[in-house]
Amino acid sequence: MRPSPANQDTKRRVVLVHGLWYGPVSMGLMALRLESMGLSCHRFGYPTLSKSVSSNARALFEFARGLDVEQLDFVGHSLGGIVILRMFDELIGLPPGRVVLLGSPVRGSDVASTVAALKVARPLIGQARTALERGFSHSPAGRETGVIAGTRGVGLGRVLSALDGPHDGTIRVAETRLDDAADTLELPVSHTGLVLSREVSEAVAHFLEKGSFREQT
Repeated sequence: MRPSPANQDTKRRVVLVHGLWYGPVSMGLMALRLESMGLSCHRFGYPTLSKSVSSNARALFEFARGLDVEQLDFVGHSLGGIVILRMFDELIGLPPGRVVLLGSPVRGSDVASTVAALKVARPLIGQARTALERGFSHSPAGRETGVIAGTRGVGLGRVLSALDGPHDGTIRVAETRLDDAADTLELPVSHTGLVLSREVSEAVAHFLEKGSFREQT
């Protein structure tokens, strides 16, 4: 979805990036909530199956560069978070800002590995296969990065793979851990719930404004 000129003001700008099998519409409710909290949102859409993560990262970079702002934050759901991390790893020149990852398998995904091992099911993850299996090891240099993980184990992932420990039905909490994250938060929501929950949206807004999910004492 291309950015709208209607929001060319001084609000904090945020690019929302959806996950595997989803589309920009999946980030619509979060966008509305963040807008009500004073954040100006732009939803980025990309082909999750037919293009590589590197190709989608380049497209995200061009999208973000076209916004022409002084500060820009990014929020990525699941694979969307991996696309954001890949973009910052491979490309430079975007304005400063913060990053929030929602259920992104930065340490790889057991579910994705199980699907990849089944020839008949492999098309379900397409060209995102390698990135979802291997994950990502670090946050973008110079950018505070927050991680939110879900702990409500409801989802298709439970059918495809045995998920041990707390998980959101698709991604295990352990798979979302980024060693150099500025802050982390676990909430009782499913993988899809990460983009539907009001509590998650409020936590995202707080991190983008303050660099933490909670008030610091």
